[in-house]
Amino acid sequence: MKSIQLNYLVKRIEATKDSLLLLLCLCPLTFHALAQEAASTDSLHARMLNQVTVRGVRATVVESLPNVHGTYLMGGKRSEVIRLSDIDANVAEKISRQVFARIPGVFVYDMDGTGNQINIATRGLDPHRSWENNIRQNGVLTNSDMYGYPASHYSPPMESIDRVELVRGMASLQYGAQFGGMLNYVTKRADTTRKFGFESISSAGTYGLLSTYNAISGRVGKWTYYAYYYRRHSDGYRQNSRSDASAQLGRLHYQATRRLGLTAELGRSAYTYQIPGPLTDAMFAQNPRQSTRSRNYFNPDIYVPSIKVDWQLSERTRFLWTSSAVLGARNSVQLDAFATVPDTINRATGQYRARQVDIDNFHSYTTELRGIHQYSLGNIGATLAGGVQLMSTDLHRRQLGVGTTGSDFDLTLTDPFKRDLHFRTKNIAVFAENQFRLTNRLTLSPGIRIEQGKTEMRGIITYYAPENLPTDISHHFALLGINAQYRLADGIKLYGGWSQAYRPVVFKDIIPTSVYERIDKNLKDAYGYNAEIGIDGQWQGIHLSLTIFDLLYRNRLGTLLMTNADGTNYVLRTNIGDSRSTGVEALLETQLLRTDKILISGFTSTAFNNARYVAGRVSTGAENRSVTGNQVESAPRWTSRNGLTARYGTASLTLQYSYVAQTFSDALNTPTPSANGAIGPVPAYSLWDLNGSWRIRQGLTIRGSINNLLNTQYYTKRPTFYPGPGVWPSDGRSAVLTVGFTR
Repeated sequence: MKSIQLNYLVKRIEATKDSLLLLLCLCPLTFHALAQEAASTDSLHARMLNQVTVRGVRATVVESLPNVHGTYLMGGKRSEVIRLSDIDANVAEKISRQVFARIPGVFVYDMDGTGNQINIATRGLDPHRSWENNIRQNGVLTNSDMYGYPASHYSPPMESIDRVELVRGMASLQYGAQFGGMLNYVTKRADTTRKFGFESISSAGTYGLLSTYNAISGRVGKWTYYAYYYRRHSDGYRQNSRSDASAQLGRLHYQATRRLGLTAELGRSAYTYQIPGPLTDAMFAQNPRQSTRSRNYFNPDIYVPSIKVDWQLSERTRFLWTSSAVLGARNSVQLDAFATVPDTINRATGQYRARQVDIDNFHSYTTELRGIHQYSLGNIGATLAGGVQLMSTDLHRRQLGVGTTGSDFDLTLTDPFKRDLHFRTKNIAVFAENQFRLTNRLTLSPGIRIEQGKTEMRGIITYYAPENLPTDISHHFALLGINAQYRLADGIKLYGGWSQAYRPVVFKDIIPTSVYERIDKNLKDAYGYNAEIGIDGQWQGIHLSLTIFDLLYRNRLGTLLMTNADGTNYVLRTNIGDSRSTGVEALLETQLLRTDKILISGFTSTAFNNARYVAGRVSTGAENRSVTGNQVESAPRWTSRNGLTARYGTASLTLQYSYVAQTFSDALNTPTPSANGAIGPVPAYSLWDLNGSWRIRQGLTIRGSINNLLNTQYYTKRPTFYPGPGVWPSDGRSAVLTVGFTR
């Protein structure tokens, strides 16, 4: 929205007050947002309007990003924006199936205890800490190490988030080469109408849940500030599954001139999760709330500092320079064993077994200069977006340390680490995308991303021959893409395109776990493409979004059984095959009933995904077996979430039904669970959730949630590594009450 002189704004409002109020009632916009934009210009010297907030109710919630979004081009790509204020959801515990309910195809993996971490994936990718996505907060990269361990250990409170933006894999050329695309959490902004504003959100719930979020913000002259402090405690649904989390963020913005702004931000998140341990299928059937471990803990503590310089050089040209880092640690202390191995006191010593200590230290630095420029080629309008990104990372991984025999969270060592490794990467990426407006309805956008870098693994593994350890992986890619968009009518568009992507080999894929394993010195990064075609639009209160997609993922990592010259066997960590995901993602939102006070609306968000191995073989321990045609792990064929929302005045109530089809834990699609629960199918499950909110008066809101209304006992995945192979039950029925206050 362009800046508007306030005197002119006042005259226009006075002249068209009635029509403007009608427009604002029909749209979820507020006059407050307009006043914020106008107040940011240097040229304002007239009188200040009092704040007026006009709220409307709409039946459709999901938005698409505009064709030009900041310094990014979004036309021709599938994108979704969810504003948390528009939905009824349990934000206190980050219930992902509710937050992402209207984004079709999102697979949710419950792992690190309710409320701690969001683990999602789309189109048959791995949901482990959302690491197939380029994860950002306010546009700043938060993946711990894109080349060593791209998991998102940084976990801000959902109370701090204004909206969630998701762009599918077609965004890989502009954001970074991850198959899953970009997931951006946009935090709330400062209240610029006052010098000091305050927000407090407190929640209490079952299983000992208590949380508090407190934020301050304001504007003084050219300075704008925003900061929050957050704490949460939960005893957990299962025995020995306590969580304690905290987070802080501070943002300071200086608007030097009308065209030049500087922003400094520092975010931190930390939590300690007591890991209750895996179960066997028999244990799960007997009592899913039981625990096999009481001395296991996980603790990430992550800082994300950033500085942005935003320079609007002219009406046609804008530059954004962002420098950021991800610093911190991922710590764990645990008895890492199958569920069938009990953690008991040794009668001879009178003590427990010593636990394993693992510590990862992240040192990831990124600087990125982006620019966008609008120009013309004859009668054709065009927008060019491009830039350069430099990344330097050093993941220091220390594992297999011998810890104490105690029961609390203690990283003390009694014997040194058996693995002490550095995984260092330096990478440069240059990218450009050009959007041509061929007609007033048709746009075409070709793009390219060139990446070049090198990763070096160095260090010590005590059980591994030193000459076999050094591993270098080169990253040389020229990724191409093209997409198009055609506007059928106002609010209705056709879009589609094709874009290459790659995923670097990560640390865990190349660390030999024993003397019987070796690393393939010719390891290749995974690469492939995303392709999609779809329609998105609104018509007479109905919102339809339908996409057909195709994702090819080559060079998947795994293990093969090999034979030495003397006839002995060894396990080789190498590229084992390719997979392909094809399917349909559909969202339908509509009004069912509307009167002066009552609005009833509904949605269905459903996806079909045929994720299969098109080539490959894996080790079974005794032989290598083909997996061609098998279903990809943790990739359900059907995912469906459906909701009905009733609004009366300022109160709303949403009933949601979720269904996720069966998945498998291994590429072999083992149909019968093993005795220790490590491999086998993950059964399909259905869940009901009930969420409500009531804005009692301006500045006071109450939210309530009953999660898993029918107390269904289920689990979402059998992990093959952390937090341990086996069955990890998800939460049964729970309830949360939240009170929010602003002034």
